[in-house]
Amino acid sequence: MSQQINLVFFILFGIAILLVATMIGLFLVFSRKKNQIIEAGLKKELELKIHQYEVELKALRSQMNPHFVHNSLNAIQYYIQRNEVEISENYLVKFSKLIRLFFEYSGKQNITIQQEIELLQNYLYLEKLRFEAKLNYEFHIDERLDIECQQIPSMLLQPIVENAVNHGIFHKEEEGNISVSFVYLDHQSFVVTIEDDGIGMTRSKAILKNNSNGHQHRSSNVIRDRIELLNQSKSWEITFDTHEKMPEQGSGTTITISFSQKN
Repeated sequence: MSQQINLVFFILFGIAILLVATMIGLFLVFSRKKNQIIEAGLKKELELKIHQYEVELKALRSQMNPHFVHNSLNAIQYYIQRNEVEISENYLVKFSKLIRLFFEYSGKQNITIQQEIELLQNYLYLEKLRFEAKLNYEFHIDERLDIECQQIPSMLLQPIVENAVNHGIFHKEEEGNISVSFVYLDHQSFVVTIEDDGIGMTRSKAILKNNSNGHQHRSSNVIRDRIELLNQSKSWEITFDTHEKMPEQGSGTTITISFSQKN
């Protein structure tokens, strides 16, 4: 009887040890997996941040288009040589302000819609001085939209407007028009539409093939990269749609961007 009790005891003891060993093993495996998941998460977060910095740097480079800077300085010099002091001074003031806004806003993730509009207006004003009567532009802002408070990703729209000017209007023989509209959806969502009556995407791409300057292609890629990154960050939900007008609508391109800011 005593031997049977001892045998049962040893069996139970062995089972207990086996259970404890199994639990310890499972705990170690779980801890290792957990650490791997944490490390993978940190690595992914680090990679996302690195990618974000790279995209932001490319975005800044795309906005500081050297051709725009060169053209602006040439235009200022042109008016100075013609002794049109008031125009040249005004041009220089607007140009200096635009450069300041570029650098000020490039360090921010978001700015207000009002600030984005101010930047676009300064940019288009300078292009208007260069193109003169060939370029007209207008802004349409939904009265329900609180532009002083509602935010938008910093300087996302400027490269799109620049493409409309340089690759839509520039190659058009007649005068061209650009319209920028902001439409309210709800307290966290709005739509921006950038429309031009330029030569359209098909003709623009054909011209671009013969042009060694790939700025439009690069800036378009940077825009899409930024939107993809913003969607991944879960701070924004953004959709981007490009539409070439049908022949019966006249030539031109319409770009629609929907913004929804997350909490």
